Amino acid sequence: MADIRASVLIPVKNGGPLLGDVLEAVLAQQAPWPFEVIVVDSGSSDGSVDLARRYGVRVETIPAAEFGHGRTRNFLASMAVGDFLVFITQDARPASPQWLANMVQGCDSDPAVAGAFGPHRAHPHARHVTHCELSQHFAGFGDKLSVVRLDDRARFAVDPGYRQWLHFFSSNNSCIRRAVWEQLPLPEVAFAEDQTWALRAIEAGHAKAFVPDAVVFHSHDFGVWETLQRNFDEARSFNLYFGYRIQDSLPRALRSAVHLAKRDLAWLRTGGLGGWRLFKNAGYMACIELARVVGQYLGTRHDRLPAWLLRSVSRDEQLQRAGAA
Repeated sequence: MADIRASVLIPVKNGGPLLGDVLEAVLAQQAPWPFEVIVVDSGSSDGSVDLARRYGVRVETIPAAEFGHGRTRNFLASMAVGDFLVFITQDARPASPQWLANMVQGCDSDPAVAGAFGPHRAHPHARHVTHCELSQHFAGFGDKLSVVRLDDRARFAVDPGYRQWLHFFSSNNSCIRRAVWEQLPLPEVAFAEDQTWALRAIEAGHAKAFVPDAVVFHSHDFGVWETLQRNFDEARSFNLYFGYRIQDSLPRALRSAVHLAKRDLAWLRTGGLGGWRLFKNAGYMACIELARVVGQYLGTRHDRLPAWLLRSVSRDEQLQRAGAA
């Protein structure tokens, strides 16, 4: 056990068939050192526990009501023995057998690095727009291993874009140095536990690494209502934990929706769509983008919304209530 260098940690609830694909890809990793895999299931009803155990990994269970994004990952980390804590989700499938070795190497590239993250690529059958959006987002971090730290506190204080770039982190595909986690565990927040942790780490003087060769397939083609809910949760959390007001003006939000719909239309054209198929898909994506900005607008103004509306538009709260039932 003392020789284990990395622990792959996976929170699970109703992982479905994709969980098996993820575990197969993890267990096929070609690392030059031993690693372990730990799953914590929070109330699956689809056979995920038995499925994970068939793969021979360690599986622990907790009641659904005890799940928390930060809390459950801290529980996973507390059972791990690796020097590097590698977090993925039940629907994030490593894209190559070198994913784990690349991730750990990136996290260990500089003693100052507290954590590292890698890019997401859309699942093969995801929407074309989803492929384009994820590629564009992670291209912004470059195509080389990079280590960044807070080196301009004056800019950090006044430039939200700079702050967001510094604290972006994703527990769908990340690695935290165990020695840092012991001093700085993941916060027990309702949402965005990964970015909240990264902000605290950066503010504490640690560095963060981006590892472009540590790729996972991870994406969601949410429908209109789910898109609104997801963006509500994100905008509310960004307001609560970071002070950001993503969409504070309805007219500006609507202009943003038009801009995004035009972007999606261009992407659909480059994907080869035309005629009726282009019209149909562009119309649907316009609805998705409208839902996105409306969710962001409501999330930014969460403190002014009635309780009944909050309960309806928060996807995370609905999942939590379902788990507690």
